[in-house]
Amino acid sequence: MNIKIPPKSTPTEKKLVLVDKVDSTIVELPVQKDRNRLLELTTSEHLGLRYNPLGIASHYRKRPLQVWKRIFTVLAPVISFAFGLWWDTKLGKNVKGDHRRAVQLRILLTNLGPAYIKIGQALSTRPDLVPPVYLEELTQLQDKLPPFANELAYQFIEEELGAPPQDIYTELTPDPIAAASLGQVYKAKLKATGEEVAVKVQRPDLRERITIDLYILRRLCAWGQKAIRQVRSDLVGILDELGERIFEEMDYVNEGENAERFFQLYGHLKDVYVPKIYWEYTNRRVLTMEWINGIKLTQVEEIAALGIDARYLVEVGVQCSLRQLLEHGFFHADPHPGNLLATYDGKLAYLDFGMMSEVQPPQRYGLIEAIVHVVNRDFDALAHDYVKLDFLTPDVDLTPIIPAFSRVFADAQGASVADLNIKTITDDLSNLMYEYPFRVPPYYALIIRSLVTLEGIAIYIDPNFKVLSEAYPYVSKRLLTDPSPELRASLKDLLFKDGRFRWNRLENLLKNARNSSDYDSNQALDQGLEFLASERGAFIRTKLVDELFKGLDAFGRNIMHNFTYLLRERVGVTAITETPGASSEEQETLEHIKNIIKILQEGGNFDASKAIEQISKTIVNPNVQRLGQQIASQVAQKAIARVLRELLVTEEAGVRKQLPAG
Repeated sequence: MNIKIPPKSTPTEKKLVLVDKVDSTIVELPVQKDRNRLLELTTSEHLGLRYNPLGIASHYRKRPLQVWKRIFTVLAPVISFAFGLWWDTKLGKNVKGDHRRAVQLRILLTNLGPAYIKIGQALSTRPDLVPPVYLEELTQLQDKLPPFANELAYQFIEEELGAPPQDIYTELTPDPIAAASLGQVYKAKLKATGEEVAVKVQRPDLRERITIDLYILRRLCAWGQKAIRQVRSDLVGILDELGERIFEEMDYVNEGENAERFFQLYGHLKDVYVPKIYWEYTNRRVLTMEWINGIKLTQVEEIAALGIDARYLVEVGVQCSLRQLLEHGFFHADPHPGNLLATYDGKLAYLDFGMMSEVQPPQRYGLIEAIVHVVNRDFDALAHDYVKLDFLTPDVDLTPIIPAFSRVFADAQGASVADLNIKTITDDLSNLMYEYPFRVPPYYALIIRSLVTLEGIAIYIDPNFKVLSEAYPYVSKRLLTDPSPELRASLKDLLFKDGRFRWNRLENLLKNARNSSDYDSNQALDQGLEFLASERGAFIRTKLVDELFKGLDAFGRNIMHNFTYLLRERVGVTAITETPGASSEEQETLEHIKNIIKILQEGGNFDASKAIEQISKTIVNPNVQRLGQQIASQVAQKAIARVLRELLVTEEAGVRKQLPAG
C-alpha cells in the first residue's frame, strides 16, 4: 500500500484550538502543521461557508493592497498573451494552429486559479468556437491540472474523517488519478468492505482564491451595469448566482446530498447511472463515492471499440437534461466531458455534483411553451413567452420584436447544430439586446452554460446532431400528458387559433410524441378524457364538438356525393341531383383525422383493447357521463338545425320556382 502520512504530533507539541462559527466544531491543530488548515478555518470565519457577497466585500475593502496585487497578477499575463497573439498575426503566423500558443493559454488559465480554469473548461467544450489545437489543450483543464502535495491531501483526509488514510483504505493510489479546479481524486479500496471508491480531496486555500476573484469580477459587473448603457441585464445577479453555485461546490457534504437527490429524480432513466455516496467517509473537504469504470464521452473511438454508440449516449444525456430542466428543475450545471463517462456496459454515468442549480416551475413551463412556439413558428406567442421568462418587462412594446424573432428562429427546426444551435441562437439574441430592451435573468446563465456545454459534446461527436429534433418529442409528450393548468393552457393556445381547431398541430404533436421513449398513448387518452370532462376543459370540449360535427358532416356529404354521382353517371338516374361533396378545407380536416387515427394505431404503445377498457372505465365517471350528454345534446341541436336549414332552403327554392316572371 503506497500511502505516505506526515508523522503525528507528539504529546509535548503545542496545540491551537479553533472554533468554527458555522457549526461550533472544535478543532485542535499542531502549531507547526496548522498553516493550511488554519487558513481554511479563518477564511471560513471571515468569508463564510456560504456565498455572502456583502461579507466578501467587507472583507476585501479592508485589504486594498491584496486586491490590487491580484488585479495586476491577472492583467499582466493576460495582456502579455494577447500582445503575443497580435504580434504573431502581424508576422503572418497561423495563430489558430499554433500549438505553442495553445499550451501557453492552458498554462495561463491554470496559473490564474480556479475561476479562470472554469472559463477554460467551458471553452474546452466548444469546437465551434475554439480551434482544434486549443481545444485539445483546454480539455486538459477538466481533470489534468497540476496536483497539490499528497501529504496535504492525507492530512485533510485525517482532519475531515477523523482517522488516517491507512485506517480507512487498504489501497490508495500513490498519485491522484485526476486533478481538477477545486480538488483532486484518488482511487482507493475501502478497508471495511473492499469496495473500490473515488476519494476527492479539496485544494488548500481554495476559498480565499475564489472569493478575491469573485469580488473583483463583481465590482467590474457593477461598474459595467452603470457605465455601459447597452447593458440591461443584471450582471451582478448573474455573477452572484454563479458565486453561490461555486461556494456550494466547495462543500462536499452538499455535493453528496446533490448526488443522492439526482439519483432519486433521474437514476431510473434508461441507461443513466449515478454513483453511490459513502457518507461515513465524507465531510466538507473530503468526498468518498463509488468508483466508476468508464471512458470520457468525447473519446469516440475508444467507446466504439467497446461496441457502444457514443451518439446514443449523447441522446441519453439530452433526454436526461430535458427532464432536469423541464420536469423537476434540478439540473447538472457542469456537464463537461470529464463529468460524463460511458461505462463499459453502455450507460451514461454522471460525476461531480458540486455545481447544481434549479429552475422554478414558472420558468420550466415558460421554456416548454417557448420551444413549442419556436417549432410552430408562432413568434407572437414567443414574444409573450419572453415576458413570462423575465427577459422582457410587461410594459415593453412587443410589436417590433415579433419580426425580429422571426428572423432569429426562422430556420431553427430544420437546421443542424453545426449551422444553427443554442449558441447561434444565443448570439443572435445577444445582437437583439442592443436594439431592444432585453435583459438576462440570473437563473438563465447557468441553464445556458449547461446546455451549451452539453451541445458542445454533441457537436464533437456528431456535427449534424439536431437539438430541437431531439427535444420536441419529449415536449410534445409533456403537452399531451401533463395535467398542470399551465401546460393545458399552452395546449389550448397551440391547438386553437381564432376559435378554429388546428388538426395539423394535433397531428404534429402526436407524431412527435410517439418518438419519446416514455410516451404512453393510453395514458394520454385517459388524461385527455378526464380533462375534457372537467370544468377546465369546457372551452376545448365545445370547440372540439363543433369540429367533430363538421368532420362527420363532411364525411356524410362525401358519402352522399359519391352515391348520387354513382346513380347519375353509372346507373343513369339523371333525375337525382348530385349532392356536393366536402369543401377542400373540410377534406383536409378529414385527412388529418385519418392520419391521427393511423398514428394512434401505429405507435406510442397504443393498445386498442386497453384503450377500450380505459374508455369503459372512464364512461362511469359522472363528469364523463355529463360530457357525453353535453356532446349528444350539442350534436342533436346541430343536426336539427342542419335539417331545418336544408328544408327551408329547399322550400324557398321551390316557391321561387313557382312565381311568374316579371
